[in-house]
Amino acid sequence: MNRRTLYKLKQLGIITVIWLIIGFFIPLYDRLALFTTNAVTPLPKYTIAEAVAINMGAAFIGALLGGSLLVFYVNVKFRDKSYGYTIVTVLLSFLVVVTIVNIVLRLFAVPSDPLRILKNCMIWGVVVGVTQLFLQINNKFGQGVFWNILRGKYNTPKEESRIFMFLDLNSSTTIAEKLGAKKYHAFLKDIFTDITNPILDNKGEIYQYVGDEVIVAWKYNDGIQNSKCVQCFFDIKYHLQQLNNKYIGQYGLAPSFKAGIHCGKVVAGEVGIIKRDITYSGDVLNTTSRIQDMCKEFNEEVIVSGDLAKSLRLADKFAAQTLGSIKLKGKQQEMLLVALKWIGVE
Repeated sequence: MNRRTLYKLKQLGIITVIWLIIGFFIPLYDRLALFTTNAVTPLPKYTIAEAVAINMGAAFIGALLGGSLLVFYVNVKFRDKSYGYTIVTVLLSFLVVVTIVNIVLRLFAVPSDPLRILKNCMIWGVVVGVTQLFLQINNKFGQGVFWNILRGKYNTPKEESRIFMFLDLNSSTTIAEKLGAKKYHAFLKDIFTDITNPILDNKGEIYQYVGDEVIVAWKYNDGIQNSKCVQCFFDIKYHLQQLNNKYIGQYGLAPSFKAGIHCGKVVAGEVGIIKRDITYSGDVLNTTSRIQDMCKEFNEEVIVSGDLAKSLRLADKFAAQTLGSIKLKGKQQEMLLVALKWIGVE
């Protein structure tokens, strides 16, 4: 099972737990608030335990059906659509799910009345809408970033060991001139969409899009495990090669990238007031950018720092060529650089 699917299952699990908790508290609220004001009268032989079981059962069925629809379909097929568009789709689907849940409850001869059904539809309509909103916000910020902001993980800056890859589109200026601004934007949008899965599959996090460049980050141990930080580049390359016909047909050319990869200590912290984000600061990012610049000078597609190369298991999958100790622009000390190729690809 790939990492994308695991992440979606984790989202579904969180939705299920939250909806079960809501399903638990709805009948308690009915008992403590609505029943005490005689706004709704309890059904004959309808105990609080039964009410909790029925509501949590309905929440569980709804989470499996509706939650799966949100996670595996709506937020995949409609990722380019506005929230307004997706919420209409979600609410229509919600009506279908509610109908199915009520049919299931009737099959088990669960007592019900129209007022209770209407009230629950209103409550769960809000719950589903808010769930979809949070899913889209999470996608906007990136995996785990929104949750880290909510719980204030980086309110106080923290030093972390990270690996960064600066992934740059080859001949971007020429391509932009050829395609024009609007078509070039569509070109980049397609590329960034298509390279997302190889990045996620290699445990990478998309840190930033900077023009035609993508900055990918790894927790240090995740990046060096099976050399995933390097494998990621070649998985992206192979995936784009499989899509050559698509890009040539739509844009008249096939994209390719060059990359610099480096590791080290950075300070991660939350910044911003109106627009909040978690950023990394430190010399590692500047150095990685300079390493990526050397790809053009040495006519190599991927170059890693010597410090990172020492920690990676390269012999089995990659051919390494030492480029020597190079003084990078803006740096006082020389740095050992290593060019890599995927054995058997070229």
